Amino acid sequence: MKIVIIGAYPNSIIGFRGALIRSFVDAGHEVTVMSAAASADVVAQVTALGATFRPYKVQRNGLNPLADIMTLLAIKQALVELAPDQVLAYTIKPIIWGGIAARLIGFNGFNAMITGLGYAFEKGSFMRNSVNYLVKHLYKFSLANAKKVIFQNQENRQLFVDLGLAQADKCYRVFGSGIDIDAYQQQPLPQGKVTFLLIARLLGDKGIREFAKAAKIVKQRYPNINCQLLGPYDSSPDHISVEEVQQWQLEGQIEYLGSTDNVIPFIQACHIYTLPSYHEGLPRTVLEAMSIGRPILTTDAVGCRDTVINGENGWLVPVRDAKQLAHRMIWFIENPEHWPLMANASRKMVENSFNVNQVNAEINKIMAL
Repeated sequence: MKIVIIGAYPNSIIGFRGALIRSFVDAGHEVTVMSAAASADVVAQVTALGATFRPYKVQRNGLNPLADIMTLLAIKQALVELAPDQVLAYTIKPIIWGGIAARLIGFNGFNAMITGLGYAFEKGSFMRNSVNYLVKHLYKFSLANAKKVIFQNQENRQLFVDLGLAQADKCYRVFGSGIDIDAYQQQPLPQGKVTFLLIARLLGDKGIREFAKAAKIVKQRYPNINCQLLGPYDSSPDHISVEEVQQWQLEGQIEYLGSTDNVIPFIQACHIYTLPSYHEGLPRTVLEAMSIGRPILTTDAVGCRDTVINGENGWLVPVRDAKQLAHRMIWFIENPEHWPLMANASRKMVENSFNVNQVNAEINKIMAL
């Protein structure tokens, strides 16, 4: 069987979809991976998995009608030339333009994986509400003929069904992208200063501003703690500026670590993994931290709440609430005897529910491969 996987961001292919690609190849399928132009290293890694890489023009963020039409035409051309049996698209633009391209050519093997709702589903300004309205209608049109629609949490699935964006009998839920528990092995908690780590693209809806505010509150009582931020700057309308991050650093609130292709050593060096996000599909970085064996401090938000049992492997705090975030950070600082128990509970949850082999087997089953 010929399978085409369509994403947008090339640097996430191996980390997020590598094991899935390998599972398709190992089952004897011919796999082509599509994303924006990738580095030679990424292409080599895709090839090493036994798949073929095909770049196409796609702008991951923003609304640019001309650029989006070019994306639609590029995917349409690829589907005609590759003649796949099934397509699996993930993230907003590959799903929308891939689904529309499939409809234009009468292709019935299109599958979508909704990994999160993102900026476009957040309400606010007139512009944001307009984008919200447009995106919902584009989703509805692109998913109308989809074979299967896969979600990473039950709430996103129910929202799409309730809004009429996808048909209930086509909708399925899996536990995130899954984690390779052998690659992300549990490691003991480090010595040294208490360190809170947040890994994310530098976007407002990741709760980074709340993290900075909470760090300021906590450091008034415990000035020697570390509050670290790791992740790349982003071009989204919701981006956090270089100047804002630099100001946090000048004021001693945040230590910005830049970006990396390997988060493992950074997670190993922290005591508490923190993600105050407004919404997620199912947060990959939290699962990585859980697998390595770290207590989790995240929000009671869609996707995030699926990763924490309150008081067992971490704590959930309200969305956009820097004071409650600071309160729980202080709890962690003052109760280090709970860390090892929470660390072990995190690891056990990943082994039981979020193992990549289990997730990929479920995706193969849903797609009837």
